[in-house]
Amino acid sequence: MRERVQVYRGDITQVVVDAIVNAANTSLTPGSGVCGAIHAAAGPELEDACRALGGCPTGDARITPGFRLRNARHVIHAVGPIWRGGSQGEDRLLASCYSKSLELASEHRLHSIAFPSISTGVYGYPLERASRVAVSTVLDYLAEHELPSLVILVAYGDHAYAVLDRTLREAMMERHDSASLVEHK
Repeated sequence: MRERVQVYRGDITQVVVDAIVNAANTSLTPGSGVCGAIHAAAGPELEDACRALGGCPTGDARITPGFRLRNARHVIHAVGPIWRGGSQGEDRLLASCYSKSLELASEHRLHSIAFPSISTGVYGYPLERASRVAVSTVLDYLAEHELPSLVILVAYGDHAYAVLDRTLREAMMERHDSASLVEHK
């Protein structure tokens, strides 16, 4: 499974994949951070395509062409929750936007997808908690689906990379230990 999930440090618009995921807002308009970077790289056609979609609710995702992106044919716009302390269903909504993005990738027969750390920027979601939700959701989905065959979790910066990498390694060890226990019973 580890070979199907990788952690990458850098600019998501430079990752060579079938689709990159945009940490979008509910109106799907260009924002700051990763959203602004993706819109800038994809060109004004992306904003027009997003406007035509009429928005997207929190916890859901929509797909558009990648337009001027050099390395991705599609953009999947995932709307994560704003952090409100953890008691407003944030984990469920964050997991949902990862799952919905993966479902769109599968439906469109996409083999590779790259995710930013959704909701951890201006939406204020704690990085460690968001990383656990992301990794768990991705691993659960891949355990039951053939596509996508590669998921890249993109970290912007050294700290985010260290957190994502550690979270993925720990989750893989836990799943391996659980599988070993089941096999030996």
